[in-house]
Amino acid sequence: MHVVITGANRGIGLALTQIYLTQGHQVTALCRRASDALKTSGATIVEGVDVSDADTLTLMTNALKGKQIDILINNAGLLADDNLDQLHWPDIEAQFAVNALGPLRVTHALLSQLKAGSIIALITSRMGSVADNSSGAYYGYRMSKAALNIAGKSLAVDLALKGIAVAILHPGFVQTDMVGHAGDISAVDAAQRLVARITETSLVDSGQFRHANGDPLPW
Repeated sequence: MHVVITGANRGIGLALTQIYLTQGHQVTALCRRASDALKTSGATIVEGVDVSDADTLTLMTNALKGKQIDILINNAGLLADDNLDQLHWPDIEAQFAVNALGPLRVTHALLSQLKAGSIIALITSRMGSVADNSSGAYYGYRMSKAALNIAGKSLAVDLALKGIAVAILHPGFVQTDMVGHAGDISAVDAAQRLVARITETSLVDSGQFRHANGDPLPW
């Protein structure tokens, strides 16, 4: 099985890479800059890939040309702490470019290499849920993840006839660099849960918004 993962240099992406390799699968790890841990993982690494920069996706498509993809995990993400007292527009736009447009760019570019039975996984956040928002703030992150969620739902509808399922998954509050390691679950534990959810994804539950522990999440 061939698994392609964006943002694979650290955190959840690195943990996903290591788990799939341990399971004996082929992994292509996409990142801007490879970490030492990724370099020694055994994955096929494609550096210089910025999901917010359409020009760098050529590196990805060239490296993957002619290769079938069984699982495509759109994991790369960006978080900025913006609130009404301090809205930094470039940060908000950057979050949209990475969190919402990036996964759609990557998926569209690789769509011809997916087949019936392939799975597209979007690593999103419950912070993109409208119903679950009780604390406000984080405008760029919340809005971009909500946009990602609706993109995932549309992909699920559009790709159903091709037999391609879409998993829209919240990993939990994970101890990564993105949140200053303030989470309540390790990247490894979160990745193990995500792998379990991705593995069980089918056309029956394609397009559902779920927590990595399996619980359904409100839109």
